[in-house]
Amino acid sequence: MNIDTRYPIGKFECPDYITSDHIKSWIADIEELPAKITNLVTGFTEEQLEIPYRLGGWTARQVIHHIHDSHHNGYIRFKWAMTENKPMIKAYNEKLWAELFDTTSAPIYLSLDLIKALHAKWVYFLKGLSSQDLEKVFIHPEGNVKISLGEDIGIYAWHGNHHLAHLQIVADLNA
Repeated sequence: MNIDTRYPIGKFECPDYITSDHIKSWIADIEELPAKITNLVTGFTEEQLEIPYRLGGWTARQVIHHIHDSHHNGYIRFKWAMTENKPMIKAYNEKLWAELFDTTSAPIYLSLDLIKALHAKWVYFLKGLSSQDLEKVFIHPEGNVKISLGEDIGIYAWHGNHHLAHLQIVADLNA
C-alpha cells in the first residue's frame, strides 16, 4: 500500500462542531507527543538524522527542530488570543527556518528537551481553558483566516502526529 509521504496521516479536517471529547483527545495527543517522539528517535544514528522522510522533504533532524519551532509559535498564539481581542498573529517562514544552521546541525536533544517542557506547560494551560476561552480567535495573516483556540488545539494535535508519522517513515527505512 502506497502512502502519501507528504501527508501520511492525511490533512487536518476540523469537525463542524468541536465537542469536549475532541478537545480532550487532542490535548491527550499534545501531551503524549514528546514521549512518542523521544521513544522513536532516541536510537537514531547521526546518519539517520540526515535522511529526509521523502524526496525533497526535510531530514529527520529538521523535522524534530521544526516541531519545536512550530509548537513554540503555537503556544504564543494561544497566549495572544487569550490576552488580546482577535489578534493578528505573526506568521513565520517555516521553510526558511528549517534551513537555518541550528535546524540543520544542532543536536536533537536540544529540541526534544524543549518540546517536553513546552508541551508540559502548554497542556497545563490547555486543560484550564473554559468553553468560552476555546471560542476566542486569532487571525492568521495568510488569508486573514480566523482560527478559534478549540480548532487550533486540533491543528496542533494533528501537526504533532503528522510529523511523528514522518519520523516513523525514516525509522522504517532503517528497520
